[in-house]
Parts: sequence; C-alpha cells; structure tokens
Amino acid sequence: MEIKNEKKELIASFINIEGVTQEEIYALITVPQDSEMGDFALPCFRFAKALRKAPVMIAQELRDAILVKDHPFTAVEAVNGYLNFKFNKLEKAKKTLNAVLSMGTDYGTSQEGKGKTVCIDYSSINIAKPFHIGHLSTTVIGGALYRMYKKLGYNAVGINHLGDWGTQFGKLIVAFKKWGDREDLESRGIYALNEIYVKFHQEAEKDPTLDDLARKYFKLIEDGDKEALDLFYWFKEITLREVKKIYERLDINFDSYNGEAFYNDKMTPVLEELKEKGLTTISDGAEIVDLAEYGMSPCLLVKADGATLYATRDLAAAFYRKHTYDFWKCLYVVAYQQNLHFKQVFKVLELMGKDWAKDLVHVPFGMVSLEDGTMSTRKGKVVWLEDVLNKSVEKSLEIISKKNETLANKEAVAEMVGTGAVVFFALSNSRIKDIVFGYDKVLNFDGETGPYCQYTNARCNSVLRKLGNVEEYLKEPLTDEELAGIDNKESDALITLISNFGSVLNDAVARYEPSIVTRYVVDVAQSFNKFYLENRILNADESQKRARVALVYATHVVLKEGLRLIGVQTPEEM
Repeated sequence: MEIKNEKKELIASFINIEGVTQEEIYALITVPQDSEMGDFALPCFRFAKALRKAPVMIAQELRDAILVKDHPFTAVEAVNGYLNFKFNKLEKAKKTLNAVLSMGTDYGTSQEGKGKTVCIDYSSINIAKPFHIGHLSTTVIGGALYRMYKKLGYNAVGINHLGDWGTQFGKLIVAFKKWGDREDLESRGIYALNEIYVKFHQEAEKDPTLDDLARKYFKLIEDGDKEALDLFYWFKEITLREVKKIYERLDINFDSYNGEAFYNDKMTPVLEELKEKGLTTISDGAEIVDLAEYGMSPCLLVKADGATLYATRDLAAAFYRKHTYDFWKCLYVVAYQQNLHFKQVFKVLELMGKDWAKDLVHVPFGMVSLEDGTMSTRKGKVVWLEDVLNKSVEKSLEIISKKNETLANKEAVAEMVGTGAVVFFALSNSRIKDIVFGYDKVLNFDGETGPYCQYTNARCNSVLRKLGNVEEYLKEPLTDEELAGIDNKESDALITLISNFGSVLNDAVARYEPSIVTRYVVDVAQSFNKFYLENRILNADESQKRARVALVYATHVVLKEGLRLIGVQTPEEM
C-alpha cells in the first residue's frame, strides 16, 4: 500500500549491508526533527548486533563507502550512529514549490489506491440514544481515514453500522407507552427518547417485571407486529434526523447506513456453512465456535434461547461487504475494549477458509471518560456532543469578537473554529490513548491546537489577499534566480515539511493513524510562523518576493488540505 518516496528509495539504493534488504533499509529511513541535521537520516543501531560493531562505526563506514561513489547528495554525514543525507536545497525548493503551484489542493494526491476498495465501519451510533462525547473518537477517526483514502485514489466506502436491534427497543416501547408523549418526542426528538429510556431503567430496578415486558415487546418486533414495528421505525427516524445534524457539522459522510437489523435475514446461510464445515458445537444449549486451541474463549453465535449476537451479525456483515464491495481492506474503527470480539470473528472466518479474512482490520482507539468518572447512558450520566460543540462555538465567538471586532460572518467563523477545536482535540494524540474529557482541554486556544493552525492559515490568506491576483502572479514556474529569496534556514525547514506531505498521508493511512496528519499540520504552522517572523514577504526585494509568496501559498495549500483531511474547516479570516 505504501507510496514510495523517491529520495528514500535513492538513499536505500546506496546502502549495502549483508543480510539486510533494500526494503528493510528503506523502512528505517526517517526525517530528522531538526532539519539542520539533514533531509533524511538512517539510524544504524539496528545493524549493530548483526555486524558486531558499534552504530557510530557502522555509520562512518557506510558514509565512507558512499563518498567514493558518484552520488547525488550535497552532504553525507555520520553523527552519533546516524547517517544523515542532505539534498540540494534549491533543487528541492524548486521542485516542491512548482509542484504545489501547478497542483493546488491536489498536491499530495496519488492514484496508489486506484481499483482498490476500502470499507470503513465507523461511528455506529445506537438508535434512540443521543450522540455523546464517547462517539466522537470513532466518528472523527473513521471520517479522517475515509477522506485520506479518497485522497490517495482508493474507493472508500463509509459504513455506519447502526445499533438498531436488541431488547432496548422493547424497553423503549414500554417506556413510551407508560411515560412517553408523541408530541413531545416529535418536538424534542432524541433527547426525549433518552429521558424515557433512562426512566425505564430507574423504574425497572424497582419493578423487574418491566424487563419481562420489554422482552415481550422486542419479540413482537422480531415477529413483525405492526404496532411494534411502527414504533421501532419511528424511533429510528427520530434518531437519524438528529444525528445527521451532528454529522453535517463534523463534515462526516456515509455511503451506507446498514445496521444490525439489516443482517437479520443474512445470518442463517453463515450459520449453515459453519455447521457444514463442522466448526460449531453446542455448549450449555448455546451454539459456539470453540477457539481454545487459539488461546481465545469461545465465539458465541446463538444463545440457548435462540437469540443471535454481535458476532453472528458481524460475520454476516463481513460476507455481505465482501460480496457487495469486493473490498481490498475492511476496517472496523471500534474501541479497544472489543479487541477479543474482532479476533474471534476474524479467526472464525479464517477457519471457514475465507482467504479475505486477512484483509479485515480492527482499528482500535482509547476510551473517552469524564474527569469525574465514566459515562453511562442508562444512568443519564453523559455529555452530549451537541452541547460540547455548542459550548466550544460559543467560546470561540467570544475570543474572535475580542481579537477582531470588524470580522465579517463572525458566527460562521466561530462555528468552524469551535467544531474544529473539538475534532482536533480528539485527533491530537495517538488513537489508542484514552481521552479524559474536560472543557478546559478542548477549549484551550493556545499552543498546539486546531485554532492555532486555522489562524496560521488565515495569516497566509491575509498575505495572499493583500498581494491581489495571486494566480496571475504565480502562474509561471519559479526560476533558479528567484529561489535565492528562500535560501535560508527558516525557508528550508518549511519547504522540507511541505515536500513530505504525500509521505505523511501515506504513513497515516498505512498505520490507520490520523494523528500523524494532525501533528504534521502543527509542525507546518509552527515552521511557517518562524519563516513569517524572519522574512519580509510583500515588501521584500522583487528578486526575492515571488519565491517567498510561493512559499506562503504552498503553506496555505498544505494547511488547508491537511486540516480538511482530518475534518477541520479553515476560515478565510479570523
């Protein structure tokens, strides 16, 4: 899947170590944090055991071997066990900036994924439950991967595997009949639904017969009872109407809303195939696949009472997705608490002889909790995502109004900044880390945040706007003479980052890790602000001006596109 970096491939071709392949060397080559050290670096520590030499000596010997050859590097240096490579700065600048000038926001795009379909199962909200902060991670991680795959030429299929089946619907019907009001539900929507759901659990603790009644009503749904089904579909319609407003604010799109209920008639063929292949056994009346020899507990498919489970539906969904989309990869963006579940499902498919089981990938992420503890929808202890977004937008409007009283469309800008702050927060660290949600963290507008990156892009826009007709000014490629305007440390550091945009996207997708792009955007913003402070731009000498304006434009392109890919919009002004 990897999009090869030409310069890394070139470096790898000059390294010869017995027993180490070119691919292994390529994979070790990194970009130094300090651009003064070089454009790329090869750490030699991995070779010490095999070569029985110190990394410092290995780096020196590799350097000496390269220097006696006809090579394209401006410098090859051995430093503390690293082999650092430098390329011609002005050639790099010309190639990078002219590429951005010609491609615009298509910069970083590739056709690496042409002809390959990637299914991405994410968000997967539960019907009749409001969109709370716990749904944020799966939604924005999945949305970011969806956009990145498309950017790299893949056919991405976004799937919202709705939680639209189970005894909770029997509970809702009981709750609605006892305490609900149709007009109230139509008016207040999902929040009114959640209130009666919470009330059901409160009352069921005092009167356990309510649970029996709930099971009875869910059985009526399963049996196709008209009244029960009408209520079921009404609850579903109310939920989707509300959550789609949140998806619109977060710029989240799906190609399929096929949830659990969709697979009701698709499980039987899977169960029959499992039986035919002798993979199922009966344990205490339940139908299972015994996975003990693989170090796992049994995969439970059908309970003793005949009810199917998540695993049964996920097996049916995997078959359906392979048949419908013929996916190259199928990703499940689901919390790490479900690690065992997906290991079981994937192993069952493997035992069924499905060679495409290897193409199923669980993309786990950490949990979100409140600063005073975990969340529970049943107990009503939860933070609604809509409230978080609204509060963030409100705070953004206050800050923007103080900083720029004359700014037009302040409300629209505050919406972009406020929602962007929440999304950026969710994607700012490795996805596997748990997130402790607190408003102070989300609404911190200083430092390495979404608003900081948005403001930096607005600063770029301000420069370009003052210039006037930017497209006309930059329509011709930069010449060698003009590049003298960016022959300095700050410019080179920024150009190096911009030149790596495609590699960053590839790395993020290969590791299913949007935070790589989030970190990259912060690095670009910080590097640009150093360049901006150290270099005159619009009032520079004419011999230097066009290259510097081109660098501002290139920064704007990668900031705008990088933020778009993670789901953060960019106001023209702030």
